[in-house]
Order: sequence, then C-alpha cells, then structure tokens
Amino acid sequence: MESLGFDLRKEAFLETLTIDVIKSTEIEGEFLDPAQVRSSVARRLGMDYVGVLTSDRNIEGIVDLMMDATHKFQNPLTSDRLFGWHSALFPSGRSSLYKITVGAWRMDTSGPMQVVSGPMGKEKIHYQAPDSSAVPSEMDRFLAWFNSEDEMEPVIKAAVGHLWFVTIHPFDDGNGRIARALTDMLLARSDNSSQRFYSMSAQIRKERKGYYDVLEHTQRGGLEITRWLIWFLDCLHDALVDSDSILTKVLYKAQFWRDHAAILLNDRQRMMLNKMLDGFEGKLTTSKWAKISKCSQDTALRDIQDLIYKQILVKEPSGGRSTNYELKQKMPAGNIG
Repeated sequence: MESLGFDLRKEAFLETLTIDVIKSTEIEGEFLDPAQVRSSVARRLGMDYVGVLTSDRNIEGIVDLMMDATHKFQNPLTSDRLFGWHSALFPSGRSSLYKITVGAWRMDTSGPMQVVSGPMGKEKIHYQAPDSSAVPSEMDRFLAWFNSEDEMEPVIKAAVGHLWFVTIHPFDDGNGRIARALTDMLLARSDNSSQRFYSMSAQIRKERKGYYDVLEHTQRGGLEITRWLIWFLDCLHDALVDSDSILTKVLYKAQFWRDHAAILLNDRQRMMLNKMLDGFEGKLTTSKWAKISKCSQDTALRDIQDLIYKQILVKEPSGGRSTNYELKQKMPAGNIG
C-alpha cells in the first residue's frame, strides 16, 4: 500500500472505513445508505467527494465513533469516551421505538439484560449479562486492562477485548458496534497506524452465524476462550486476504480516470461515473440519472448517449421494460453495494 502513493492510500482508507461502518451496522440488522456513509467519511478525511450528500444523524454518529476509535487509537479509553460513543450511536435517546439509557451504563430497569431470539413466548436465551449493579466495577477493571501496557500480543489483546466487552454488555444497546470499534482500535495499536486496508466488520458480517455461535459457546463456558481466539484469528486472516478486493477496486477506479483523462465530461457525468465506480446500487436508467443529478430526463438521456458515443457506457443486453446502462469496462468484484 505504501508504494501506491498518498492519494490512492487515502482512497483505499475511505473504502475500508465505509465498508466498516456499513457492515458493522448490518450485523445488527440495520442497513445504511452507502452513498451517505461514503460522503460522511470523505468529509472527515478532508477528501473532495463528487455529489456530497447530507447524512442522517445515525450515520454521522457511527462514523464519528469509528473515526475517533481509529484516528485517536493511542488515546486512553475512558468511561466518558465510551459514553460519548454511545450517545453518538443513539442521538434521539431511542433504539428503534424504545427509549433507552444513553451515555451511561445500563440500569436493567425492565429485568436482566439478555440476548434472545425467536418469536414472543418461544424466545431462546443465548446469553444473560452480569447484573447492572456489577457493570461499573467490571468496566473499571476492563478499562484498566485495556489501557495497560502489558506483554500480551496486540492482536490477541484485540480478540480478548472484543469478547470481554460484549460479555459485560455495559449498555442497553449498541454493545456489538462498540465492541467492533474497540477491536479496530486495538488492531490500529497493533499496526501503530490509523490507516487500515482490511475490515474485520465486513468479515464478521460474512461469518455472522459462526460469530454468534462461538460467542454463545464461549460465554456459556468458564474462562476457557481458546475456541474464540482461534475463530477470531481465522476471521482476521480472512479479512486480510479479502483486502485484495478493496485494493483491486481502488486501482480500477484510478486506472479508469487515467484512461479517460483526456475526454471532456460535464459535472453530471463525472458525478454519476464516480457513483458507478463506488458501487452503484441497482440498475442505471435515465430516470435514475435524472433524479440523482437533478436534471430533466431529456438531459439525462443526452448525457448517457454522449457517454455511449465516447465508449464509456453501453446498454445492458438484458433489455426489459426500461433500458439499463453499465460501464463498458466491467467493474471488479467486491463492491459494497
């Protein structure tokens, strides 16, 4: 990555952070708009991003969390910092329809904290967290260990830290997302760099069932965590291998613009091509072009026909009710759409 130069490294880091945010929330069953996430991350990285979007508050919150964890990885982890992260995740003070305690340890006012699945009346309890009265002292121990300079191998510490935090389950909601941010923070300390080009969250999303299975098995056991450590290291290995797809996409985008540097394009065309290169969701039609670029359908059609003439876009061969368009040069696999 260091041989690629500053601009391409920054583009790869943008791609990694965008995937991190999207996939970490998908693990919890929440789906964010990739374009809003990318725009939010790009703003914080100080990058020029064509077609900047206004992001929802929940997107801004988790992007702030991830940026703070990875950019300030050397700063001590404190309860106040965790409370800030939690408040950023739940700016309305609610998780879905339910009011929760935000920016403070859970109180268990409606009963013990349990991880459950299944329909009402037939719930399966996967895990019951320690009583809320124990959370402050447990978190004091956790924070002292997290900030200590012990001799534990840093990657192993990331695995232990993830497990320890989700086992305490200190918040009413958001524990998984914060645990994965802490994992990224410890891995950044391991690399001694805020820039990462692999995504543990994306890999955990792919292996979601195994993730929950090994957590449940470990949390129901005693202090034996070898199975969890092996699973975590295998997952990290797979994430590192998969980073090749991120690099391939970044290099493709850079090569695309080098190949077309001499071609005259208007701002709408540049914006829409960048969206396609970043992983455009769904099929591109004239109506979608018009809506996104805020122009008439006639203008959109002229833009598209011009790109076909310049051999950048082609009509999709599938046909159908509406005509769809795609890049003439195929995108590499591994986009986030």
